[in-house]
Amino acid sequence: MNTLFRSITLAALSLASAAAGAAAIAVQVHDSSGKPLADVVVSAAPDGNAAVPQTLKAAEIEQRGLKFMPLVSVIQTGSKISFPNFDKVKHHIYSFSPAKKFDQKLYSGVAAAPQVFDKAGTVVLGCNIHDGMVAYIKVVDTPFFAKTDAAGVARIELPAAGKYTLTSWHFNMLGAPAEQSVVVKGEGATAASVKLALKPTAPDAGAP
Repeated sequence: MNTLFRSITLAALSLASAAAGAAAIAVQVHDSSGKPLADVVVSAAPDGNAAVPQTLKAAEIEQRGLKFMPLVSVIQTGSKISFPNFDKVKHHIYSFSPAKKFDQKLYSGVAAAPQVFDKAGTVVLGCNIHDGMVAYIKVVDTPFFAKTDAAGVARIELPAAGKYTLTSWHFNMLGAPAEQSVVVKGEGATAASVKLALKPTAPDAGAP
């Protein structure tokens, strides 16, 4: 009994120690004027030839109020996304993006089959019926990613310390995704700061 108790205790301590020493990157993203930037996709890839696990997690982009929700999604290559329509009208969604071209004819409800995104890149969604509907999907080859919140902050959980390439992308950014090398410590979160330049905001056609 004592041996069993000792084994359970050691296992619990080992798990607690692993959780406490988990590696992570805490990313703060600002635009060029210094304002926190939400909906930035940040991903981390281990340097060298280290293999990354394929942790496929299905995602969902809803259609509500003539909008795609969420506006920005991020998934690992090979994952599926479903597109349920909760509006009272039918939608005809599509993508002409090289990373994933597809066309889902007029439908409502959840009858449409999920789409598999098997190529890394950026996918822009639209609706043939409602021109104002748009959404963005970032497909990445690594399972280590996150999206910034309203405060421009994201946290990427990692399996181990080491050197990683951090990539940051926003759907309205100027130029290519920003990359930087980050040396991640074995305990707590390693801080990283990113500044992205955005394209000028288009004028509102309805404004006086």
